[in-house]
Amino acid sequence: MTDTPPVFLDVDGSSIAVRHTTGAAPGIVWLGGYKSDMLGTKAQTLSDWTAREGRAFLRHDYSGHGESGGAFADGTISKWLSQSLAVFRHFTQSKQILVGSSMGAWIALRMVQELRKAGDGNVAGLVLLAPAPDFTAERVEPALTKAQKRALAEKGFFEEPSNYSAEPYIYTSALIEDGRNNLVMTGPIDTHCPVHILQGLADADVPASHALKLVSRLPADDVTLSLIPEGDHRLSRPQDLDMLVRAVDAMAQRGN
Repeated sequence: MTDTPPVFLDVDGSSIAVRHTTGAAPGIVWLGGYKSDMLGTKAQTLSDWTAREGRAFLRHDYSGHGESGGAFADGTISKWLSQSLAVFRHFTQSKQILVGSSMGAWIALRMVQELRKAGDGNVAGLVLLAPAPDFTAERVEPALTKAQKRALAEKGFFEEPSNYSAEPYIYTSALIEDGRNNLVMTGPIDTHCPVHILQGLADADVPASHALKLVSRLPADDVTLSLIPEGDHRLSRPQDLDMLVRAVDAMAQRGN
């Protein structure tokens, strides 16, 4: 299908690209990963599915990603969280299911925390794919080499080749330091809604042990963990996409 052009929402001076289709509740809100965009395979699959089902669908690009303005290197978890909350509050009113991929799962968990602080109980469920909450502290910092530490100290960032793009990943001191202010796996996480986690057993970027640790932090909630043999971090094979749609559909049926 051909996507309509995005609309843009100004969030603290950043022009955030948004695509929103109205429909039945609970709606689906897509939250992408680090350096991904809202036209990726998984987001497009959900866009096609929600169109067939007549269900509302909302997605956006963080600043420095996809069609949004701003520089990628200026992004932090707090900034991307603020943008995601602004988009959620501007475009949704009824119950929503947050679907977060990789870093998007971290954003989703922080959104639930912030929305509940504000008395907003409109999150009906979470579907988290290859979740990477706290990845700056859990995955990046422990693996820093001497050269990377030197680059952070001298330049404020270091680059790493990406398996998914010709452009390297950029990790900044600001991203790492801000990540420490957004940690969610330091104790129990109360989402007050059902959670379904999809995790590939062949994920070389965020191993299954990370998903298991996340499950252990969700003691008060109804949690389903689906382990996918040979599934990698992208979870974009046809069978992975089918499982994603079935998980979101089941969550939506529960929220009706």
